[in-house]
Amino acid sequence: MKIFSFSPFGYEGALVACEVDLRRGIPAVDVVGLADSAVKESRERMRSAIRNSGFEFPLERVLISLSPADLKKEGAGFDLALALAVLDAQYNAQNGKNSGDSEKSVLVMGELELSGLLRPVRGVHAAAGTALAAGIDCCIVSAQNASEAREVAGMKVFAAKNLAEAFDALYKPELFSGEVHFSEEQGAPKGSVCVDGVLFPPVEEEFEFGLVKGQKKLIRALQIAAAGGHNLLAFGPPGCGKTLALQKFPGLLPLLTVEEAQSVTRIHSLAGLLPSCVSIVRKKSFRMPHQTATIEGICGGGVNCRPGEISLAHNGVLFLDEAAEFRSSVLQMLRVPLETASITLSRAGRSTVYPADFQLLLAANPCPCGNYGVEDRLCLCSARAVEMYWKKFSGPLLDRVDLRVCVGGERENEGKTEGQAEGDFTTENLRRKVAAAVKVQRVRGVKNARLSPKQILELCPLDGEKSAFLERQSAKFNLSQRGVSACLKLARTIADMEGRAEIELSDLKEAVGFRVDSGPLDSTCLE
Repeated sequence: MKIFSFSPFGYEGALVACEVDLRRGIPAVDVVGLADSAVKESRERMRSAIRNSGFEFPLERVLISLSPADLKKEGAGFDLALALAVLDAQYNAQNGKNSGDSEKSVLVMGELELSGLLRPVRGVHAAAGTALAAGIDCCIVSAQNASEAREVAGMKVFAAKNLAEAFDALYKPELFSGEVHFSEEQGAPKGSVCVDGVLFPPVEEEFEFGLVKGQKKLIRALQIAAAGGHNLLAFGPPGCGKTLALQKFPGLLPLLTVEEAQSVTRIHSLAGLLPSCVSIVRKKSFRMPHQTATIEGICGGGVNCRPGEISLAHNGVLFLDEAAEFRSSVLQMLRVPLETASITLSRAGRSTVYPADFQLLLAANPCPCGNYGVEDRLCLCSARAVEMYWKKFSGPLLDRVDLRVCVGGERENEGKTEGQAEGDFTTENLRRKVAAAVKVQRVRGVKNARLSPKQILELCPLDGEKSAFLERQSAKFNLSQRGVSACLKLARTIADMEGRAEIELSDLKEAVGFRVDSGPLDSTCLE
């Protein structure tokens, strides 16, 4: 029997082989292979757990080898693997067998109590995925981690409550269960709503847009952002409602597909953020770090390269409220992940690549005091202070933000829009067009915000009139090539929301208006 455990490092991690040799000498337990204090302390937990589970601990000198030898091993997740390796070596010695005689391999993870009961550990989903890629299709984990491991298609899992059950399962492959039902309803929160074939989480009061009054332009922008995965910047004076509206954004986001949820679940498992009652993460993450966050907190780091906020927001949203208050270095490091949808971390001669395909939402004031350009309010900021305030964002970062919305402080659009009822701006109604666009993009296999230049040419063709309009606007507002591409991608999203195969001039006008924030939206766009 070959017993493996898992050492988490970065996104990939590494399998660790647990080998045991029983030899003559003064009874003791030696652990080799760069084990840290937590792993070395497992010798005493393992000894007590074995005896309290009804087994005899070997009277010989026990040598435990953890390989690869040059990889540092940390955490209490090795407890169960070491205990089973010792018991397996003793069983083989009593029956005249060698541990290497069997070609069967099994992944084992769990923390032992002194009584022999098992506790859950982090990283089980990642461990199961890594083991399966290495050809190991069986694992023994604690009962609390079993559902998490079963989300890895093809992995056979035994849920053990204590050491005795785990040892019994080593030699009974029929006890392992591999039943997994991968359906779109799997792991969906109770009360989830299906809109045109797209699943959404239940509408909660905190995500109800019907409670937001007088910010129809911002709501429309959020609807487009949710439909196409576009980045968005909302700026306006304090108290205008931009933060309130942006915090309700998760209400417009569909649930992750089962395929998308696998990488998200792996990241949350490695970070130890996967709730015991959740086997797979289907709701899109909505991360809202504080303005004092460091680069390591945002991008990830530490000895084991733990995931940062941008990786925890993978396939979800990163919302920076009062964005100009973040350190300039933190804002600038977002540029590469926004472009590549991944981030590479290097620590102590090792490196790892985390996925970071996140959607960025920014909220900011027009100046440090917040009153710049606001009627009937006095701005106390100097021209230099305003300039330095906006320089924190830099042109390259803002160029990657497709939607820019100037939120008015007076709520001049408050009330009903001509031809529309107030109820049209509820979360339930806004989801319909989001679902229509998401459904089309899932068939294409790519979000509109992630369209490549070649895909833009194929999916966003313009005739003479539309092309001429875009050229005029590009020259008028000095749009970069990325800015022109953003307008086309936004227009594609708007057309998808309306169920149109071709982009119309009205779609292009609205897209350019949001890119340059050239004025209030036409009320006819707020359907």
